[in-house]
Amino acid sequence: MNSETYTISFKVNREVVTIDVKPDELLVDVLREKLKLTGTKKGCGIGECGACTVLLDGKPVNSCLVLAVTVHDKEIITIEGCSGEEFDVIEKAFIEVGTVHCGYCTPGMILSAKAFLDDLDGIPPDEEIKKAISGNLCRCTGYIRIISAIRLAAEEIIKRRKEKK
Repeated sequence: MNSETYTISFKVNREVVTIDVKPDELLVDVLREKLKLTGTKKGCGIGECGACTVLLDGKPVNSCLVLAVTVHDKEIITIEGCSGEEFDVIEKAFIEVGTVHCGYCTPGMILSAKAFLDDLDGIPPDEEIKKAISGNLCRCTGYIRIISAIRLAAEEIIKRRKEKK
């Protein structure tokens, strides 16, 4: 058994963290067990469900597939680190439309939606929304409300961006 560890530094939710990790340690485990960021859920463990989605340098990734040693000098955003006007719009839309049932997929869905909406320049068709959340499984809602919530958030974000210009 390899007891070797590596010291890595990275930003998590806008704060620099320095931590020792084993070469085979997964990011999801570091976030949940060492940093106590339990909003990142541990689901399938094989990158199929999206419950462990985090933003790595602004892009959604399955943290169950990311070796922690590879995030040295990178930036991670978990659901606990989501803040700001556009996140508030997404959160409000998810609540308003009633997307949350059991809630297990919600953090991953919101982070995938956030990454998708960050680059938005118009109201997206449902097919684009579906593609953006395709890596996130939900066993409760059937996705109709989730897609509606993301569309509602997109409309509000576009409106606010136009008002700022």
